[in-house]
Amino acid sequence: MGSSLNKSMKVVLIKYNAGNVQSVLYALERLGVEAELTDDVEKISAADRVIFPGQGEASSAMAYLKERNLDQVIREIKQPFLGVCLGLQLLCTHSEENDTDCLGIFPVKVKRFIPIVSGQEKVPHVGWNSLENLVDNPLLKGLPESKFMYYVHSYYAELGEHTLATTSYIHDFTAILHRDNYWAIQAHPEKSSTLGEKLLENFLALTSP
Repeated sequence: MGSSLNKSMKVVLIKYNAGNVQSVLYALERLGVEAELTDDVEKISAADRVIFPGQGEASSAMAYLKERNLDQVIREIKQPFLGVCLGLQLLCTHSEENDTDCLGIFPVKVKRFIPIVSGQEKVPHVGWNSLENLVDNPLLKGLPESKFMYYVHSYYAELGEHTLATTSYIHDFTAILHRDNYWAIQAHPEKSSTLGEKLLENFLALTSP
């Protein structure tokens, strides 16, 4: 897998002091792509593909982005852009996590999971859930039969017009988003076996809308 990719493309991961970034770099290496972790505005703007991964806390992440003008850079990106986990949530308008105004790429709110039956439904949500209600999109081309992805999160994006796929924990929520040149995944593709690998491969093969 990944043999048809342009191995010379410039791929950057946005550095903003979030966790879980190294595993994304390793996943790209398995596809034959050397990516660079950076918060350098010029390098991000000049890249062929931009990935915005991470686990962390929304308000401190947004503060880091604003301090380095990365919030504006992200809003002005024209090349294919992929948010992962916290990266998806920060691309939305607002997060309930510390009442944080986010980047506003997707007109979607991020809310905290609230168990319906106390003690039975654990938060954070950790585990494997299947993608459902998939919309035709190049990111979802040729996926394997098994549609399960691995999740670790306490907050979720509501359903909306830019939802490409849903999943369910306590209730349905957005699994994948797409708008213009921006895609975002709540699960961790780098930890989601062949499905995650295929999604990353499809992202690297995208052309700008």
